[in-house]
Amino acid sequence: MRTLVGDLVACRLGQTAAGTLGKRLYDALQQSIQKGMLAPGTRLPASRDLAAELGVSRNTVMAAYEQLQSEGYLTTRAGSGTFVSASLPESDLSAVERIVSADVPSGQIALSRRGEQLLNRAGASQRQWGAFMPGVPDVRHFPHKTWHKITRRLNLRLPVETLSYSQHGGYAPLQHALADYLRVARSVKCTPEQILIASGTHQSLDLLAKMLCNPGDRVWVEEPGYWGHRSVLEINGLETVPIAVDDEGMTLPAGVAPPRLICVTPSHQYPTGAVMGLARRQALLRQAQAWGSIIIEDDYDSEFRFGESPVPALQGLAQDENVIYLGTFSKTLYPGLRTSYMVVPDSLTARLKVAHSELYRGGYGLTQLALAEFIREGHYAAHVRRMRQLYGQRREALVGTIRRELGAEFIGQDSHAGLHLILALPPEIDDVALAYVLEQQGIWTRPLSVYYRGEAKRRGLILGYACVEAEAMTETFMPVVHALLPLLAK
Repeated sequence: MRTLVGDLVACRLGQTAAGTLGKRLYDALQQSIQKGMLAPGTRLPASRDLAAELGVSRNTVMAAYEQLQSEGYLTTRAGSGTFVSASLPESDLSAVERIVSADVPSGQIALSRRGEQLLNRAGASQRQWGAFMPGVPDVRHFPHKTWHKITRRLNLRLPVETLSYSQHGGYAPLQHALADYLRVARSVKCTPEQILIASGTHQSLDLLAKMLCNPGDRVWVEEPGYWGHRSVLEINGLETVPIAVDDEGMTLPAGVAPPRLICVTPSHQYPTGAVMGLARRQALLRQAQAWGSIIIEDDYDSEFRFGESPVPALQGLAQDENVIYLGTFSKTLYPGLRTSYMVVPDSLTARLKVAHSELYRGGYGLTQLALAEFIREGHYAAHVRRMRQLYGQRREALVGTIRRELGAEFIGQDSHAGLHLILALPPEIDDVALAYVLEQQGIWTRPLSVYYRGEAKRRGLILGYACVEAEAMTETFMPVVHALLPLLAK
């Protein structure tokens, strides 16, 4: 049986014909170790096995092993085998440096202007869990046993087509289950054929930017708004135009050039939490229709409203095909599932599905079938109900703590929804510096000011409460209070 180490050594032996076979084998192993191709702790094949793979005598392999062991490159463990040493001999460090420097060109590879811009404006945090990281659900409550039963059952009779690439924008069972769910839960007007399954909202937006826009086209984005929208749009060469947000979400400025796309979060504006009222929604739909603009509705966490009636999707109000609805399971289930969906107009459905297959090679057949069963059997709706109650209790605990420890004026716009709220700060307090201080104490927040492209109009901390138990909310929030009070006293 062939091994990866055997293949590596055979390849390196074939690259040189100078010297005896024993010397060439020794050099191949030594250089593979020095260059890191054989990492410390790697187990080498038994001498007899490697000899058979390479078609050489066992004595030749044994001699190379023994020489490398005497020089400190290899170690042996009784009954376990031969392994690459944890550290290289000190005498060979300079040799390693010479090899590495010979393989790596001097200087850095230049990025494109778009690439540099993307990195300079990147907003993704290295930490994606814990208090008070916004936008993250409590994944500990995911019903793993139920999910395991479904996936185990499906694995026993998994259709062969689910093991290949998806050619139809997702698998039909999930498209049908989602269409039924969205019509009832979000008042979305759709058929199963209009649903396209993607690997996250970013991928959906990337596809729409590529297929609906030309480089240089203008796109309205909310100000402040989600950094991910801007990043995806701008890497595709589009001009993002920040449009101010008020207490009802995106405003409708007069005397501006019509955009190709309008990206909006009407049910729970991110990050302010504003909810777009009916009159504003109807005005936005009329304006987009008059311009021929397409509205991209990101409905990222609309399932979580506490104590108020659900806000129906903007898409359900549209009289023509100028709204594309984006949804995700990242907030209701868990982000690592990497499954989202969009409802696209009939006239675009077939073309977008072909483009999605061409660009991203859809798959995740088992996951999609499991999600379909999870929804149809009622587990999804039940899980959302449980989490809505849990998050509602945690939100109440955080709001109560803020009122008690700081005062009601520190609570930003309260939409009674979502997985985060804003701790409002006076304009003289540097929210970026405050967030950094809290990060050193293991408290993860996001400063509101960084969500503005232009000059920040408001300062605050975005607090995600989903991952903090209600009983521990006050204790967990106290480091924020202790860091803030000295700043307020100045």
